[in-house]
Amino acid sequence: MPTPRPGKPVRGSTTGRPLMAAMDLFGRRWALRILWELRGGPLGARALLARCDGLSSSVLYQRLRELSSSGIIVPSADGYELTRLGTALRDALRPFDEWASTWAREQERADQEPAPGRPLPD
Repeated sequence: MPTPRPGKPVRGSTTGRPLMAAMDLFGRRWALRILWELRGGPLGARALLARCDGLSSSVLYQRLRELSSSGIIVPSADGYELTRLGTALRDALRPFDEWASTWAREQERADQEPAPGRPLPD
């Protein structure tokens, strides 16, 4: 499967709208996890494999190629690191991370509350 590019057909979009191309790239198995692990600084392939339990080396290297060719990460002396675009993505995802934490707390609260119309347990 080719690396998604804006302006080219991607999963979910025949026009390749930039958002759809980005969603295709980041929706691939392990892509966001790899980016998450690189948020604090460069890491080598072995360190990434150690932090991503269940990630195979073949999938890791495929994702590293895709993210590199997309300008999100770059090989460095210390492994792989975020580029300017990758750092901007990390910063853009912070509000989504905060939203997801709020959502998780609300879901936990909702799971502990009785459903409307259902009697309270004894």
